[in-house]
Amino acid sequence: MPLFSYGSSGPQTPAGPAPGSGGGPSVPQRPKPLTVSELTARIRGVLEPSFSEVWLQGEVSNCRPAASGHLYFSLKDAGATISAAAFRWGSRRRPFEVKDGLQVICRGRISVYPPRGNYQISVDQIEPLGAGALTLAFEQLKARLQAEGLFDPARKRSLPPFPRRIAVITSPGGAVIQDMLNILRRRAPHLRVTVIPALVQGDEAPRQLIRGLEVVQKHSLGDIVVLARGGGSMEDLWCFNDEGLARAIAACRLPVISAVGHEIDFTISDFVSDLRAPTPSAAAEIVSGYWLDASSRLAEWRDRMESAMLRDLSNRGRMLELIAARVVSPRDRLREQAQRCDDLSMRLERAMRQRLEQRRSRLEQFAGKLGALSPLRVLERGYVILRESGGADGKPGKLVRSASEVRSGTQLKVIFHDGEATVQGV
Repeated sequence: MPLFSYGSSGPQTPAGPAPGSGGGPSVPQRPKPLTVSELTARIRGVLEPSFSEVWLQGEVSNCRPAASGHLYFSLKDAGATISAAAFRWGSRRRPFEVKDGLQVICRGRISVYPPRGNYQISVDQIEPLGAGALTLAFEQLKARLQAEGLFDPARKRSLPPFPRRIAVITSPGGAVIQDMLNILRRRAPHLRVTVIPALVQGDEAPRQLIRGLEVVQKHSLGDIVVLARGGGSMEDLWCFNDEGLARAIAACRLPVISAVGHEIDFTISDFVSDLRAPTPSAAAEIVSGYWLDASSRLAEWRDRMESAMLRDLSNRGRMLELIAARVVSPRDRLREQAQRCDDLSMRLERAMRQRLEQRRSRLEQFAGKLGALSPLRVLERGYVILRESGGADGKPGKLVRSASEVRSGTQLKVIFHDGEATVQGV
């Protein structure tokens, strides 16, 4: 039962005789006064258990981040204000920035802060009212990084037109990397693709993506880095809105392509990277685009060169035919000369045979005439030739032309037409 009651004129004591009067009723003794701490503790014991979890809606005002990482602010509406404290707010993964004028819904518990003797809400969760928390966080981080110049087109690098190595940071077991590899094999099969495994969803994903960027740079695994992930909700793609990842992309020494989600999806990585690809498949087409164009141009030039060479060969063939018709081939000339030599040889042979025949005929005529005058023909008619026998030296003896030349006892050789005989002169 309360010891005091409060009215319009202040505290009132119970009615009764004044203390010290002899015969009147006894006056209650004044209770022991409470200290401020005791009263605050009693209030705290009644208030905090009764409001262990409340959802409170209001406008943020007097927002004061402390160096300790705690966040202090007030929530107000048209008729009242309450203090609020979000302890260790600086160490939490904050999806958005709390600032004055923001309409929010807070979940927490009512607590009493004894040093100031006021009550406040100790906030565990804050959600923006109206726009979603993720959307608000996205817009706030985008605005802050843009103000720092991380989205400036002047700082972004051009992609090398003919890269030879591509580093893809993505989940190795997803369909995304298979689609990219299929496109690269078809368009530029000589490209060397290195896949750096990383989570692409969840709280751990930003750290692994940043680690992937560090590995690519440390080991020089590519000429271009591609951050790739398939489509999904804003929550699924949220790891690519991480501020640390955005700064890691901006600091990367290699050109970075952000290929996250579908064409309608945008992340902070898209704005800070050197190039945004609408889809991972589009990223594969971009990095292989110059190679494909070069291959197409090379095939076109090859066809044109082949056609030109065929035309030139055809023209030269016709020219050669014309020249060949006008110029005698050395082979034909040699064959002609060989044939002429054969003709001359046969003519010479015929002429020699004719000359031999003529000479043989004349020889026979002369032989006939000579034969008619030959001594042998005379011998055949019965005449003989006398010759002295030869001497010891084998020389024939001299002819005996007259009987007076024959001496008695001389050996004579008588020559007939069919042989010889030896006689002795008398």
